[in-house]
Amino acid sequence: MMTGIRTTLLSLLFVIPTLLAGMGGASLAHDYAIEVPGVETEPPAAPTGAVLFENVRIFDGRASKLSPASNVLVKGNVIERISTAAIEPAGARVIAGSGRVLMPGLIDAHWHAFMAATPQPMLMSADPSYLHHRAAQEAEATLMRGFTTIRDLGGPVFGLKRAIDEGILVGPRIYPSGAFISQTSGHGDFRFLFELPRQPGGPLSYSEREGIAAIADSPDEVRLRTREQLRNGASQIKLMAGGGVSSPHNPIESSQFTEAELRAAVEAAADWGTYVTVHAYTPQAVRRAIDAGVKCIDHGQLIDDATAELMAEKGIWWSLQPLTYDETVFAAMSPTSQQKALKVFAGTENAYRLAKKYNIKTVFGADVLFDPAAAKRQGNYLAMLAKWMTPAEALTSATANTGELLQLSNFINPYPGKLGVVEEGALADLLLVDGNPLEDIQLVADPDKSFVVIMKDGRIFKDTAPN
Repeated sequence: MMTGIRTTLLSLLFVIPTLLAGMGGASLAHDYAIEVPGVETEPPAAPTGAVLFENVRIFDGRASKLSPASNVLVKGNVIERISTAAIEPAGARVIAGSGRVLMPGLIDAHWHAFMAATPQPMLMSADPSYLHHRAAQEAEATLMRGFTTIRDLGGPVFGLKRAIDEGILVGPRIYPSGAFISQTSGHGDFRFLFELPRQPGGPLSYSEREGIAAIADSPDEVRLRTREQLRNGASQIKLMAGGGVSSPHNPIESSQFTEAELRAAVEAAADWGTYVTVHAYTPQAVRRAIDAGVKCIDHGQLIDDATAELMAEKGIWWSLQPLTYDETVFAAMSPTSQQKALKVFAGTENAYRLAKKYNIKTVFGADVLFDPAAAKRQGNYLAMLAKWMTPAEALTSATANTGELLQLSNFINPYPGKLGVVEEGALADLLLVDGNPLEDIQLVADPDKSFVVIMKDGRIFKDTAPN
């Protein structure tokens, strides 16, 4: 009897598509109906109303000076018009800027929405559904800090992104990488010791099952894991190309993945129009990644002049973080991590010097992990850049520059359109600031007080501007 049932089911698998094809050409556009119901849903319609910001001075994401008093009209989710002359409201909601600064929403190029505010022991032991609720709560907090977009560089955030995009949850735009890809013993190998030795084709570790990490040890495995992330919706791919602070089983100086392994990821990503970014600190790890075709380096605090010059020659993006000694964060680290962190901290000053010396395309990233208190200070880390940059340069690294980096996702860009700028035709991600951040960048460190309006995709999520 069971044989007969199986035969019938197999027959249906062939018959149903044939029947659908026979219903006419229009049915071919709906062949997803035989997929799992509910997998594809339409995002909420873009706002159809209009918002007029009157009498604002604009930081457009690039200029070192504010504009004269201007008016900015948002229609739907796009900036339609910017003018120093009056703009007729024509039914638009009017927000009185009263001379405040209108600037692009902030973009964090190195964030972990799933892991930023959850302690590591909890991540490894709590029920996954609880962890996803924590991530949702933190996503809303991220938006309320003025970060309207994040480039997520590792973690199971595909569902979170979808829920935000559909309006179910509140949070920033997410450019997801999915699971970060690591070699055995690499920076992304957080397996317990009892989970080794690894058996090819054997059970996955906890972090792999939950979509936090993907372990790969050959070009073929790297290619497979890369394609899995792309299938799930990754907009870029993240590989661990060197040792890290928070991983206990690899020295900070170690280089990870061969050039052939790195190139396998680069080629698979390029086939989908996108790129690979790597975690790397040392000259050797960075150079190997560049030789393999990687387009963005995250961290890089230990590189030398020759490597920085190579990055500038090749047009490599540098996602650089202001990693310096923080007593509270440092105290929470293990002794092993503390030793490695001190080496990274010692290189941060030189890294920013090299970035400026060679005019390398630089973007801001906070890279908070496992620390709810540090996550709340996301804006403080941006403000720390004033030690090495002018306020305008620091803000550009978290707006226009990062918006340009995000365009490397090309035809799989989840949010086509210009981000990180205030200009006609750009997506309407905007902050109205009480004060001038080009004079006082510390304003971004106090978002509750400083940001009186937070708009993402033409929708207002915070408005405390006086009427």
